[in-house]
Amino acid sequence: MTTAVVNANRELFKGINLRQKTIMLISCLSLLLIAIVVSSAFIDENALSTDFESKNLAPSLEHPFGTDWMGRDMFVRTLGGLGLSIIIGALASSISTIISVFLGLLSSIGKIEDSIVSWLVDLFLSIPHLLLIILISIGFGGGATGVIIGVALSHWTSLTRVVRAEVKQIKTQEYIHISQKFGKSKWWIAKNHIFPHLLPQFVLGTIVMFPHAILHEASVTFLGFGLSPHEPAIGIILSESMKYLSAGYWWLAFFPGLSLLIVILVFDLIGENLGKMLDPKKAHE
Repeated sequence: MTTAVVNANRELFKGINLRQKTIMLISCLSLLLIAIVVSSAFIDENALSTDFESKNLAPSLEHPFGTDWMGRDMFVRTLGGLGLSIIIGALASSISTIISVFLGLLSSIGKIEDSIVSWLVDLFLSIPHLLLIILISIGFGGGATGVIIGVALSHWTSLTRVVRAEVKQIKTQEYIHISQKFGKSKWWIAKNHIFPHLLPQFVLGTIVMFPHAILHEASVTFLGFGLSPHEPAIGIILSESMKYLSAGYWWLAFFPGLSLLIVILVFDLIGENLGKMLDPKKAHE
């Protein structure tokens, strides 16, 4: 009976092509991320309350990630930090994509506009990435708002360069020249001919930008320039745990760091598989 079930499952998966497997994988990974965000939004305040009688407990069935120096459950804190990081990454990536869309379309208008976009990209790339995020974050008052703006205003450059190169290639196409001869304006061509071809780049660019945004948010917060200490951010959790690692409380940094790494890998897998779907050579396999 068991052998028959196994053989039936094998036949089922043989009938699924690469595109269907990719969609299933992306769906499962996306559901995991959504579950983390939704769960973090419904965390009860009492779950993060201090309990000094339960401080620095090692991982157990009751506390899978252990407890910290104030008796707070590390699993709940880690879950809240991951949800906050994903939200910040989503907002920062979306803003960066919007900036890239605007600058990419602006570069298609003319040589002067293209030179301005190229100069802006070179200017932002000339400043050390982490330093730029810190300066922008401090300039906007810190906190979640400052971190989101700082990450957003420092992550648009790579996608803009890709979009700018794509725009130059699209502008050489015959239908662009035909539209110009028919008297269509440059903005009309950018909106109706160039923008639709750039949509896959924007979608994939936003997904790929996610892990970078999350890591830089955690890095800035770890250094003390990001979110306020009362926020359950992964960077704050890791920063605070450094004081207790020498005492043998390894779980304070291990589980939050591992959870952050898993989330980053999930985003990388989604981006990699989404890239396969958007690749014309592999999309119909």
